[in-house]
Amino acid sequence: MILFSISLTEVRQRINEVTRFLDATLCIANAHTVEFYTHDVWSRFVAVSPEEVLAAIDRSGHQGETKVLKQDKSRNTFGFCQDTKRLVDINELLQAAKAHSLPGLRVCISQDELLEALRRNMSESDNTSTAEVESDEFMSTKKFHEVRSMSEVVDCLAKHCGVKQESMKYEYYAVIDVGSGKGYLSAFLSLQHGLRVFGIDSSSINTHGARERNRKLKKFSKVYHKRTEAKKEEEEKPSEEVAELKAGDDGDEGGSQEVLQIPDPAENTEELFLSALSLDVITPGRTSTSLTDEERQRRKKENLERKAQNRSSGSDVFSPLMSYVTAETELGELIQDLEHAVLVGLHTCGDLAASTLRMFVAKAELLAVCSVGCCYHQLSEEFQPDARECLGSAFGFPLSQHLRRLSWFCGRNARMSACLALERVAVGHGIQMESLFYRAVLHVILRDHYHAHKSEKRVGNVYSKAKSFVDYVRRALGKLDLDDSQLSDADIQCYHDAYGPRRAEMHAFNLLKVTLAPCIEGLILLDRLCYLQEQEEGFSAALVQLFDPLLSPRCYAIVGLKDRRSRKSSKSTAAHS
Repeated sequence: MILFSISLTEVRQRINEVTRFLDATLCIANAHTVEFYTHDVWSRFVAVSPEEVLAAIDRSGHQGETKVLKQDKSRNTFGFCQDTKRLVDINELLQAAKAHSLPGLRVCISQDELLEALRRNMSESDNTSTAEVESDEFMSTKKFHEVRSMSEVVDCLAKHCGVKQESMKYEYYAVIDVGSGKGYLSAFLSLQHGLRVFGIDSSSINTHGARERNRKLKKFSKVYHKRTEAKKEEEEKPSEEVAELKAGDDGDEGGSQEVLQIPDPAENTEELFLSALSLDVITPGRTSTSLTDEERQRRKKENLERKAQNRSSGSDVFSPLMSYVTAETELGELIQDLEHAVLVGLHTCGDLAASTLRMFVAKAELLAVCSVGCCYHQLSEEFQPDARECLGSAFGFPLSQHLRRLSWFCGRNARMSACLALERVAVGHGIQMESLFYRAVLHVILRDHYHAHKSEKRVGNVYSKAKSFVDYVRRALGKLDLDDSQLSDADIQCYHDAYGPRRAEMHAFNLLKVTLAPCIEGLILLDRLCYLQEQEEGFSAALVQLFDPLLSPRCYAIVGLKDRRSRKSSKSTAAHS
């Protein structure tokens, strides 16, 4: 199955376009903000005034579609002078940055396009609507948006691939959630979509929290299913009312007689069942008020099958497992009787996103993958000059043979820049300019009075506790175990006053970093897409925008599928390990 028409050749072409752009502009992204004044960063890299930069960025934020770039015949490359390597044309840079972001490159598909492609070949029974979540008070708006959007895609992937397995006389769709954390996505996939989820996380704290949530979910899961079925019956026969459900009916030892009221849909039910779940009220999907006899019989059969499944499975919701996983991990040793599964990862940190894709390629039992990465600054880079040896697994970047042949690297500061959120900054959120200014001026003080010329010293979250710049400096010096008695309050304030007029430079420079962020993130994601497309015939992959970038800046997913031929021939190790 082809998820998207963009070919491997076209992906490589886009990568080449982005690397050419970043060759000229990464000097901005890799400049360390802490050293902004000590290394005179503005004068080194920018030849225009900060006011001109700020005005151009403000104008750019109110413009519409990106214009097609014209061939520049001057001595400028994307706004940088070829001789001095300094920025001389801010408008050209902004235009080029838009053209080399993922939206500008036109390589992504939407969630709706993906779901339409997956549902095209699904059976009618698998292609039915599921319960609809109305709202939530126990997850943040951001987390709820991510979990709901991703779970819909994962559910379609599981049903499209047909990863049903038989166990204890019932069938289930299997999903492996890598970096599952506290189990929000896993629980949602299980209770909302009826999937059997195995959550794997290397943190004992997260796994313990997921197990505790799982224990509570087992206690309340039957109440959830009975409530949903009762609501369906209410819609079909409005005159019938269900007064209450007994949690003691779930077969727990001790025969608890706790009584839970089934509330009216308009009432708040979170404190009963869903406080344990950390999800909100789940009500049935949209149904017609007049149902045919055939539809009634089909629903009745589905309800009976669901009840049988719940009894057989002991009301298991999902299985939290603690393990560090790589492409070499034997999944069969972690999950008993695993035949086929869909591999998912929601905001897997650093190298774990790369390991997820390697695992998908290497394991024949994994038929699909949906991976949303984050924390690019924690990626290990194979070709970074000062790169340390990667312990325990391969490097996280680059993945594709194409970029590896180029020995490409971004640099840690550039990867830090990739984590910035352009959409949020555009609406006035996302950068603490004053804290950055404080830290940069502190570095001048460290250079002048404590002979500290490197930016490696970390002061932590001192800014949030400081009442003034003087207080900030004294707290920071204490954190660094440095004697602050040699500096009077007046001395410290003098530094603040001296660099105050240059705050606009730092503001403008950081907005330039934000402007480049989507291009750096785009290269990392194109590398992952290219890696999957480089595999043998039978792999299909797409880059999908799953989330609203204002709610969730890391909004892109790598989605991959194997056809029957590639399932049989997947090797036991990643292709380039």
